[in-house]
Order: sequence, then structure tokens, then C-alpha cells
Amino acid sequence: MNILLVGAGGREHALAWKLRQSARCDELYCIPGNVGIEECATCVPIKASEIDKIVSFAKEKNIELVVVGPEAPLVDGLADAISAQGIKVFGCSKKAAQLEGSKGFMKDLCAKYDIPSAKYGRFTDLESAKIFIQETGAPIVVKTDGLAAGKGVIICNTTDEAIEAARAMLEGAMFGDAGKEVVIEEFLDGEEISYFALADGKTILPLASAQDHKRVGDGDTGPNTGGMGAYSPAHFMTAELEEQVINELIEPTIAGMAAEGCPFTGVLFAGLMVKDGVAKLLEYNVRFGDPECQPLMMRLNGDLVEILDAAAQGRLDEVKDQVKWADDVALCVVMAANGYPASYEKGSVISGFEKANAVEGAYVFHAGTDRNENGEIISVGGRVLGVTAKGSSVAEAQKRAYEAVDKINWEGGFCRRDIGWRAL
Repeated sequence: MNILLVGAGGREHALAWKLRQSARCDELYCIPGNVGIEECATCVPIKASEIDKIVSFAKEKNIELVVVGPEAPLVDGLADAISAQGIKVFGCSKKAAQLEGSKGFMKDLCAKYDIPSAKYGRFTDLESAKIFIQETGAPIVVKTDGLAAGKGVIICNTTDEAIEAARAMLEGAMFGDAGKEVVIEEFLDGEEISYFALADGKTILPLASAQDHKRVGDGDTGPNTGGMGAYSPAHFMTAELEEQVINELIEPTIAGMAAEGCPFTGVLFAGLMVKDGVAKLLEYNVRFGDPECQPLMMRLNGDLVEILDAAAQGRLDEVKDQVKWADDVALCVVMAANGYPASYEKGSVISGFEKANAVEGAYVFHAGTDRNENGEIISVGGRVLGVTAKGSSVAEAQKRAYEAVDKINWEGGFCRRDIGWRAL
């Protein structure tokens, strides 16, 4: 089977790495890819936003399955354009992508189908937002309705902070069009985890849990980021909690989406807040998480091509026994460019990959990398590498991951030194 993967981040490198391991994977292309992905796929210099060019390429190369990594092309309708050509696609339709593309849509769906979530309001004008904030009190959460690269969520400790956050979004264009409407929610207390499931429009296939580390500094301090590291499975995920998540959140969502006329095919990534053993939904994403995907792919024992192909064809129930998970824990440490998540440096040289990959159980996934005119690997993004390792426990996986991190030579980068700390 000829396969096309769309995306350029650490998530896509992990997917490419796993897709390449399948006996069913003949030619693997990636648009646009990165330096690490070059090791397992042919990278093609087309932007993930250039839908017409992607469709033309897929037809030209007789692509039989397209796997869409990031959310933005799904929100823009890439899956619809691919499937219109009779090509199988793993990724949801534009209509279904509203689950991530519009937080207001997602919250309304939760309210309609009794999916446990925080109380909320939707606002396009500051005065109404102010009233809601003052009535609800702090702490309180202000979110952009639209996509903001994982940064459109501000947790406010006072009502004044919340009003300023809403003002910055609605009137100051802090996040551009993404903030033309805001969703304001009560603050949920507890511990945050991620849960992943596949869906084919009607059937769900539960996958696994992970715990991300959103803040830039050790001990979960500093500003929010796209994610500074993750490990899987989450340390307090029990069979009872998983059952509640599937029965009360995932299944009603898939049924609700079908009832709304936008059946969901792809990855459903639930961001959860857990308190006293009960989960409430913070948000949905319509793709694998980054950096959660890296540990998930490292733990997955199964043919990813077979699994995603079945999902694309509406026959997930046929491959449920294909999904098996290693008992091992996998842990990913993100190495980011100095300055991230604010303005960051680009173009610094990175080396030491061979030594890092030689650490037992470890592998370095690339995210924001390229080559300079001398052929050296350089940083071109904020989050640049995802150094991932497997071990029999969180402690062993963490030890191996940081051993690999310390083999990387990169003066222009940094990482948190405590990924997995809650589990330890």
C-alpha cells in the first residue's frame, strides 16, 4: 500500500516510524516532513495547508491511504477533499473537526448529550463576558473559540485577570480570528490526563492514557506550552476510571456526532480533569497529541497501517484484537529552543543523535528540525526534539530518556528535568 502522511512535527515522526514497521507499508511519503522523518519516508516540500497540491500528489503517486497528523488541515477540510477523490483517509471531516476547531461547538455538544464538563458561557462581546466572569468568580478559565496552536487557554486566578484575558482576545486580537469568540468556563480542580480512542463513525476502539506536562518549567511552573513532555500510561488510570471515560464521555460523543450529521472518523483525544476518581472533559482534540503520540507509538504492539486503514473504511470492529500495548511505560522529554514559548532562537546546530539513539529503549523523534547549507541538523521550531524511552516503570523510562537527552549536543535548547514527576 502507498501511504501519505501529512504533517511535520514530532507526532508525525512517531507515526511515520510506526507506519514504516508495517508489512503493508510499501511507499511512505510525508508532506512536508522533517529531518527525522527522512529516515523512514520520502519527504515532499508541500505545505500541509496546500490542500489542492496534496490531493494532486496523492492522485499522482497512487496513494491508497492518507493519514492526517495535525488539526489545522482537518479543520480546513483536507479529509473531505481526499475522500472526494475516492482515496481512503484517516482523519475527520471538516464538519467533525469542529470538535477541536470550535470550543463553543464542543461545549454545546457536551451540554446537549450530558457529557460531564465544566459550566461555561460563549461570548463575542466583552460586557457580557464581564458579567459572566463576575458572577462565576475566580479561578476561572478563558479560552479562544478557535485554534491557537495549543496556547489559547488562560487560567485566571482573579476576576480582573479574566476580564483582561477576555479583553485581549475579543478586542486586542491577541489570538487573531481564533479569539473573535471566547468560551469562559468554571475552573476544574484535580489532576489532568489525556485519553485516546479511535472512531470510524460508529464504532470506537479505546487506545490508552497519557499525562502531558503543559507548563514550561519544572514542577509545572511558568506559561503554558504545546507540551514539554508526556508519559503513558497515566499513573492513576484504573479500569474503573477508563470505563467511566468510555461510557460517559467517548461513546456519547461519537453517538452525538453521528446524530448531529457529522460522524467522526479518526483519533478522539480527550483532555480530562480527574478528581476523586471521576473524570470531566476539559477539551477534545481530533488528532494524536504531541508529545503524547511518541510514547503511545512506542508502546503500541500492533500493525498501525492495518488499524488506521480499518478505521478509514468503517471496520474498526474487525481489528480490535490487533491493538495490544506493551506493559512498559514510555516517556517523552521535549527539547525546545531557548526562549520558547515566547520568541525563540532558530538555526542553532544539534548533534549527538546516534549516541542518544544507542541508549537502551530510547529513540529521538524530530519536530522542528531542518538542515543548513553544510548539511548539519539545525533547529527551526519552538519544540524541536522529543527524546523518548521505554522502561519497566516510570522511573526507568525517565532515567533512560534523560540519559539520551544528555547525549544530545545543543547549546540553543533546553528541557524540563522532571517529566513524569507526578507519577514518581
